[in-house]
Amino acid sequence: MDHLVTGVDHAAFPTFDPAGTVKFYRDTLGFPVVHSICAAGWGPEAHPDFIHFFFDIGGGDRLAFFYYFGLPAPDTSEGQGDVYARFGDDTPLFFVRSRHLALHVESEEHLLEYRRRLDASQWPVEMQIQHETIESIYTHDPNGYMVEITRAMRPVTPQEDLDANLTIDALVDIVARPGASMDELLVRKAELIVERASQWHEEHALPEGPVRS
Repeated sequence: MDHLVTGVDHAAFPTFDPAGTVKFYRDTLGFPVVHSICAAGWGPEAHPDFIHFFFDIGGGDRLAFFYYFGLPAPDTSEGQGDVYARFGDDTPLFFVRSRHLALHVESEEHLLEYRRRLDASQWPVEMQIQHETIESIYTHDPNGYMVEITRAMRPVTPQEDLDANLTIDALVDIVARPGASMDELLVRKAELIVERASQWHEEHALPEGPVRS
C-alpha cells in the first residue's frame, strides 16, 4: 500500500484562553501565526461564532486552535487533565500525561534554547528526560495541554523499525483477549519471529557468487 501522506497539515484543539495561547506559542516559543478563519453564522443555528487560528510549527506543519465566542469554560476546579479531557482525581498521573503534543527540534542546542525561553516565561519546564533514543522537555500550555519538545539522541535503525512492527502486530493479535498481559505479547512476538524468519532470510539473502579461497 502506497504511503501518500507527506506530514501533518495541522493538529487542532479548543481553547478558552486565546490570549494566553497566543502568548505561549507565538510570543514565548516563537511560532508565527500563519492563518486564521473567522466563522460567523456557521453550521446549525445554535452553533456559536468562532475563530480558528494556526501557528507554523515547522516542516510545513501547523498547530491550530478553536475559540468559540460566548461558550462558557468548563469547571476545572476538580479532577485532572485539560480543558478538553477531564479525568477523575483517582486517575493515575501517567495516564493523564500520556495525552500530549510532541514537537521535534534538530539539536541539543535548539532544545536548550526552548528550555531557556520557557524557563523565562509563565510556563517553565517541568521535566527534562532522556529516553532510549530521545531527550525531551515538558511543560503545560495555558489550556492545560502537555507540550513536549524533543530531539533525537541517535538515529532509529531499520532493525528497530522491524522490531516495532513485530511488537504492534503481536499487540493487535492478543489485545482482544480478556486480561491480556505483557507476557502474552512477548510470547506472541516470539512466535511471529519464528513464523517470519524464512521470509526475512529470502528477502535479505546475499546473492550467490564464486567462492574465493
